Amino acid sequence: MAEQEIATLGAGCFWCIEAVYQEMQGVLSVESGYMGGRVDNPTYDQVCSGATGHVEVAQLVFDPAVVSFRDILEVFFTIHDPTSLDRQGNDVGSQYRSAIFYHSPEQKQTAEAVIRELDAERLFSRPIVTEVRPAQPFYRAENYHQDYFRTHPNQPYCAYIVAPKVKKFRERFAHRRAVP
Repeated sequence: MAEQEIATLGAGCFWCIEAVYQEMQGVLSVESGYMGGRVDNPTYDQVCSGATGHVEVAQLVFDPAVVSFRDILEVFFTIHDPTSLDRQGNDVGSQYRSAIFYHSPEQKQTAEAVIRELDAERLFSRPIVTEVRPAQPFYRAENYHQDYFRTHPNQPYCAYIVAPKVKKFRERFAHRRAVP
C-alpha cells in the first residue's frame, strides 16, 4: 500500500481549495498551481486570460491510511458548485472550472462513481459538470499564491469568499480536521 498519494483538484480559485485542504487530517501538503492547459510554465496572468486552457488547481499530497480519496472528494463536492460551468461565484472563466485530475485508474473510478452517486441522489438542482481527466504536468503557481489565506486572512477576497468555505469545512467536517 502506498504511503502517499497525490490528488489534483480544480474548484474555482485555488486560494479556496488550498485553504480548506490545509486543514484536513491526512493531507500532508497543498500547493496552488495550474494544470490541464497547453502552455508550459504558465504565469498567473496568462492563466487568467483564459487562453492557456489551464485550470487553477490545488495539488494535495495525502496519506491514504488516514484519509481516502473518496473522503477528499466528499469535501471537494461540498466546498464548491460542481454544476456551474466555467465559474465559481464571481470568478468566471474556464480557468475556474470544476475538475478532478486523476493520478491512477483507481482515482478515476472513484471520481466517476462519486459523480454518478451524487447525480443519482439529486443533491444538486442541476447535473454535475466536473471534468474527470488524467493528470497532466502540474505547474506550481507563483510564490505569492502559496499559503495565501494563511498569510492574508483579512484581504477582502479571503474574508468574504475563502473564510466562509473554511468555516463550512470546519463545521461540516470537524471529524476530518487536522490537529491545529
